[in-house]
Amino acid sequence: MKASCPREALLSACQLVSAAIPTREVRPILKNIKAVATNDRFTLMATDLEIGICLDVRGLQVTDPGEAILPASKMISILRENRDDELLITCDASSCTVQGAASNFDLPTEDPSQFPDWPTFTEEKYHEMTAGVLREMIRRVIFAAADDAARYSLTGVLWELEGEKLNLVATDGRRLAVTTGMATPQGGHATTGQTPVVPTKAMSLLERNLVDDPDALVKISIRHNDVLFRTERATIYSRLVEGRFPSYRDYLPKKFTGKATVQASAFMAAVRQAAIMADDETKRVAFRFDKGTLTLEAQGPTSGRSKVVMEIVFEGKPVSVNFNPAFVVEVLRVLPTDAEPVIELGGPGDPALFKCGPDYQYLVMPLT
Repeated sequence: MKASCPREALLSACQLVSAAIPTREVRPILKNIKAVATNDRFTLMATDLEIGICLDVRGLQVTDPGEAILPASKMISILRENRDDELLITCDASSCTVQGAASNFDLPTEDPSQFPDWPTFTEEKYHEMTAGVLREMIRRVIFAAADDAARYSLTGVLWELEGEKLNLVATDGRRLAVTTGMATPQGGHATTGQTPVVPTKAMSLLERNLVDDPDALVKISIRHNDVLFRTERATIYSRLVEGRFPSYRDYLPKKFTGKATVQASAFMAAVRQAAIMADDETKRVAFRFDKGTLTLEAQGPTSGRSKVVMEIVFEGKPVSVNFNPAFVVEVLRVLPTDAEPVIELGGPGDPALFKCGPDYQYLVMPLT
């Protein structure tokens, strides 16, 4: 294999696919990236056997088609530290050379045939939607997924596809994020009767592949045990999380006694200020909603005390409730700065439901 490569483009591609390389020892060859060069295409592959990506790299000139195994960490270091605009990569069965204007690197390699086979997107049943919409939906839920292995069935995002409607849902048991968007079905694709949960790692990898063209179409095919995504440049594969996702609709409150409308950026600034004095152990800020004002207070045994007051629009009975400020800040970060979310409230021990438009809900549990 021999190809002339734009260094920056290849570095970006290697960094992107390296997200699929296993962090623990699985098989030694999986610590590498597989490169496949044809006359008109240069593709990089990486997998940890649970998720994987096949990414087309643009701008390369292939003079000798072939396949090669590239040591991922060394290759990324070379591309990052080198300053040449173009690099020449030459590989055979026993060696791989990366050559610049005044540099030469000889890398060890392995037999490309030992790299796992890669699934291709040949599905006739799938949903299709624009990259920009899907990326925004992922951003609005992924932060709420569990990162605790003990909550395995929650360590991902639930996909509900029915007709032209897509729901993405994530929860860690302390907060719950739900977002809705439009997707076009092909071939009768649907998840009726299933609760497919895509791992957080795969969701992050997908989101990073949706930045180039917001109008590009993405194909989504959820099968019995796995899922395939096809973007403009990449095919991403992932096994689904085992276990049953909770019936999340049962946790969304149907009644509330107070409703506040806040300005997102001002609200986030106030919460962050109040949180400065929150106790490290309890991580508690008291939110008191009253007519026209929201008062936020925090106090630790040694840290001191904070009190922040901001103007809001509030309807209903005054209520004071304690929240982990990080859970509030995280949802505000994924909203437009000029958004005006509505917060529906019950009593002091009830969860609060944040709503931003008709397509986004975020439930956060109170601290006792």
